[in-house]
Amino acid sequence: MISRKIILPTLLLSLVAGLGVSAEAAQTTPRKKSAAGSSKAHRGTKKSSRSKRQRGQKAPTTDRVSEIQTALAKDGSYTGAPNGKMDDSTVAALKKYQAAHGLNPSGKLDAPTLQKLGLGSSTAGAAPPMPPMGATSRLTSSASKPSNSRTAPSNSPAQNDPQQ
Repeated sequence: MISRKIILPTLLLSLVAGLGVSAEAAQTTPRKKSAAGSSKAHRGTKKSSRSKRQRGQKAPTTDRVSEIQTALAKDGSYTGAPNGKMDDSTVAALKKYQAAHGLNPSGKLDAPTLQKLGLGSSTAGAAPPMPPMGATSRLTSSASKPSNSRTAPSNSPAQNDPQQ
């Protein structure tokens, strides 16, 4: 009995001490250099083969802004020569154009404004993307098929009533 009382705490104490030492050793052990050089230094300079996707919308180029200013000038909303700069007069002309054509007069370039100007895509903002003909989706294909599982009987009197 006495030996159990002594052995069990001793084993527990040595186990905890051993884990503490191995954790400390793992943190302080230096890594060996490979033949090609240090992997840590190589990792910092290595470029990814895939470029990261930038969030948000990119600003239009000066050519695109000139194109927009020309379209606004044809409508009469923009006065002046196209300079390719998205300045206050261009934003004011956009607001004027958007208000005159029943759009949200935000002064920002959006798909409906570009479509009305004749500069946008014919499909941009019109509807969500559609899958190709004949393609099936895992999300919708199972919902359209009837289920083979048995359903519990309903407690509704209209469904259980044989006279109907």
